[in-house]
Amino acid sequence: MRYSMIFGLMLAAMAIRAGAETITFFVGPDGNDAWSGRIAARNAQGSDGPFATLTHARNAVRAAKRGTGGQALSAIEVDVRAGVYFLDARLVLGPEDSGSPTCPITWTAYAGESPIVSGGRPIRQWEHGTLNGHAVWIAKLGDTAQGKRAFRELWVNGQRRQRARLPKKDYFEVAATLKEPGSSEYKGGHAFAFRGADLRAWPGAAGVGEVIVFNRWVESRLPIASIDEEKHHVTCGKAAVFELVPGDPYYIENVPETLSEPGEWCLDRSGTLWYCPMPGEEIGKADALAPNLTQLLRLEGDPAAGHFLDRLTFRGITFSHSEWYYDRDEGKEAAGLASASGFNQAAHGVAAAISARGAHGCVFDHCTVEHVGNYAVDLEAGCRDDRILGCRFMDLGGGGVKIGETELHGDSPLATFGNEVSNSVIADGGHLFASAIGVWIGQSHDNRILHNDIHGFYYTGISIGWTWGYGPAESGGNLIESNDIHHIGMHADGEKPVLSDMGGIYTLGNEKGTIIRLNRFHDIAGLRYGGWGIYFDEGTADILAENNLVYRTTHGGFHQHYGKNNQVRNNIFAMGRDMQLQRTRLEGHRSFTFEHNIVWWQSGPLLSGDWKRMETVFDHNTYWMADGREIRFAGRTFAHWQEGGEDQHSQIADPHFIAPRRGDFNFKEGPPAGFAPFDLSQVGPH
Repeated sequence: MRYSMIFGLMLAAMAIRAGAETITFFVGPDGNDAWSGRIAARNAQGSDGPFATLTHARNAVRAAKRGTGGQALSAIEVDVRAGVYFLDARLVLGPEDSGSPTCPITWTAYAGESPIVSGGRPIRQWEHGTLNGHAVWIAKLGDTAQGKRAFRELWVNGQRRQRARLPKKDYFEVAATLKEPGSSEYKGGHAFAFRGADLRAWPGAAGVGEVIVFNRWVESRLPIASIDEEKHHVTCGKAAVFELVPGDPYYIENVPETLSEPGEWCLDRSGTLWYCPMPGEEIGKADALAPNLTQLLRLEGDPAAGHFLDRLTFRGITFSHSEWYYDRDEGKEAAGLASASGFNQAAHGVAAAISARGAHGCVFDHCTVEHVGNYAVDLEAGCRDDRILGCRFMDLGGGGVKIGETELHGDSPLATFGNEVSNSVIADGGHLFASAIGVWIGQSHDNRILHNDIHGFYYTGISIGWTWGYGPAESGGNLIESNDIHHIGMHADGEKPVLSDMGGIYTLGNEKGTIIRLNRFHDIAGLRYGGWGIYFDEGTADILAENNLVYRTTHGGFHQHYGKNNQVRNNIFAMGRDMQLQRTRLEGHRSFTFEHNIVWWQSGPLLSGDWKRMETVFDHNTYWMADGREIRFAGRTFAHWQEGGEDQHSQIADPHFIAPRRGDFNFKEGPPAGFAPFDLSQVGPH
């Protein structure tokens, strides 16, 4: 305590003597929390240098603010030197850590260096051994069943390693539904039938093995309780989110008897870790890390009480090695989730490596979140005018960014709005929670999602809204512009999708003022249905989609389930596999207008769904089927379609794209009548 008092007085006196100045603290891997933290490297005498921990740097910033009252400082900066900083607990910053208009606070990577903040724990106590006849490394980590956390991810030499998996590639399929009391279409049971000899009654499966099964638009992660080879039944310790049906894809993980491939690993209840090394890896030289924390950084305000965090910037720092699971209580509280196997949509309850509540005007600038088992960033209640700029979110167990919450907050201090995600790469997600989203916006308005590259997710690229139907909603006024959203439903070309009912962009509820503009959506795939480019789901209303390019989708470029007064204009929809445009529900009001668009395709019908009544306006469009076959409009000829009042000024004509099969939709001979060319050269990060 005496040291803290002296330290605070020293800083105060220093700041007052110098007048308005910037105070810089340094943190380094060879630092010492007993030092001043005011020089970037230890001195020759070894008596002073940077701090060792981020927590101590936070406390020093607090002392500096208290010592000067924030009046004599122009800025405070924490420079973090290159190295890996292993956290014992998440770093929590509160309102007392805020900057101000006259004294912003920045946490930044030291110039030219790339520090990593890690929630992992290194694994070094390896021994040689064998398992299933294969040479493995073995580490005794302690009993995971007695309060020590199990983990579901392992990184070796900076690469994610696969838990022992069967089948090694692709998926098994559910053979039959097994009904049980209380189960229903939207409430799954604890068991299902498997095919043939897909599974065996492995002694090591119960208690540690998991079935990961994909159904509709969610995954269920089911701990194996027993496997009956004679009946071909697998019984699990948790119920599936929805009722499983024949053909649902699944695989199993973490059954010791299945470990066989280089790079595979498994962990049993005693805390024994087996790892089958990759060629060239050597004990004592490989850098192995397992996640130990759920969250790495928490900006913790209390918006309900009017206590906010302001003007904090994080620049150039990498955050890695976190993992959330249903039985964990760090981050978003897991109360009531221990018995869950999944969420009903978007993995919305999965916490993030970085979370903020009541943060105003905070910035993440060129930061990286990678090698994590949850979402990257979550802007929760009361977050306003925060910005995520030029960041890189990769190798994610969940999704990229969540903005807002599922609850309606109205004009209260809990409302989240006015945030920005721009010029960022958000990719390679869903490794634990396949239904997670690239960017999810809940009940939150007037946010800007601009110039991002979003790809490699098993579900949806961007999702906006959390109101099914026409009830109260707070997701209007969002701007989605100049994003490249691709390989959604699959991580790469040729990969099989496992979920259905998704889109490059997905919307719900009243979206008044929301604009989807100048985006490129391509390579979108659904399993049974629902690989759409632009998807207006239940109750989507008053939204505008214009000047977008949508191509190579499995189930069509555009789908509106039901909604009203939406505008779809001056877009290009191309190469839907099974259909091009879909409208599902008739309602007795105008669903949408579809004008000045080009639709170009090679297979499947133009229209799918219910077109017994129109409740739409189609006009000034250009349609062309690449093989020259006659185009039918919900079974009608073009002339019959026009007789019904639709597409009075539209045409069936080849737009003469330069190379549509290669993704070049520029025109050889100028645009067709009624279409205004748009420039997509600025799509994606600058």
